[in-house]
Amino acid sequence: MSKDRIKHLIASRTDDDGLTETGIKGVRLFRATRAIPCAPVVYEPCVVAIVSGAKEAVFDGQRYVYDARQYLCCPMSMPVKAGTPTASPDNPLLGVFISLDPQALTTLAMQMETAGGVLPPGKSGLPAQGIKLARWDAAFGDALYRLLTLGTNRTDAAILGDARLREVHYALLKGEAGIFARQAFGPGNAIARSIAQVSARLDAPISIDDMAARAGMSRAVFHRKFKQATSMAPIQFVKSMRLNNAAMKISGGMTVNEAALDVGYVSPSQFSREFKRMFGQSPRHWSEAQQLPIGVR
Repeated sequence: MSKDRIKHLIASRTDDDGLTETGIKGVRLFRATRAIPCAPVVYEPCVVAIVSGAKEAVFDGQRYVYDARQYLCCPMSMPVKAGTPTASPDNPLLGVFISLDPQALTTLAMQMETAGGVLPPGKSGLPAQGIKLARWDAAFGDALYRLLTLGTNRTDAAILGDARLREVHYALLKGEAGIFARQAFGPGNAIARSIAQVSARLDAPISIDDMAARAGMSRAVFHRKFKQATSMAPIQFVKSMRLNNAAMKISGGMTVNEAALDVGYVSPSQFSREFKRMFGQSPRHWSEAQQLPIGVR
């Protein structure tokens, strides 16, 4: 069974907690052997697949706990809280993190439709919202295993990595998360482009009117469609992205003032107020209490 082989492969290649590079761009293995409470992070477009233990993600108040039965699909950058609720030496968390390429997925989805409409059926008009858990199926497991076997040989990874990664993307689009991902990566998805622009330039001034204009929508229409896609109002989303990014930077050793400036705050007092309002304590107190293990969340 491919899932068991993947578990053995990850266990044999990850000696310490955290991330382990595979030699394939955007594909990393991870291990955790201790429980870590949820803390703010930003998930870039990704798939997270677990083969042992469980992970937890909280997005806009909704809690997602997933294990070897489901994988997480996050097709757009999203501010979440994440942790490892049950990891222990006897029950380690083992999994794979795969960065998604929006352009590659859009192209592949269009090719699939042209070739015969192999995308799974879905409810028309149902917008994607943040993240989704999808059932592992044989196609996804087999494609993932084939991808990870390349990690033992640099030449194989360099020559075959893109093709094997494409197989995983293909299995994703054919599986339970297919329609969800297709809505996010579909041609002309102005909301996805807006989120990508926000994620890339958090340090720059962000105007909702400018975001709406770039998307070719009125402010009211943009607000409605943005909330449909993310479950958050645009201004709430931008604030969450900035504060989650700042929290990660502080946990990584950056000073509070540096982190605030790095995500676009020019007023330290405003940053401190909004940080405390979101996370329940001041940035300085939070930085003393929090440690963010790389690769676990």
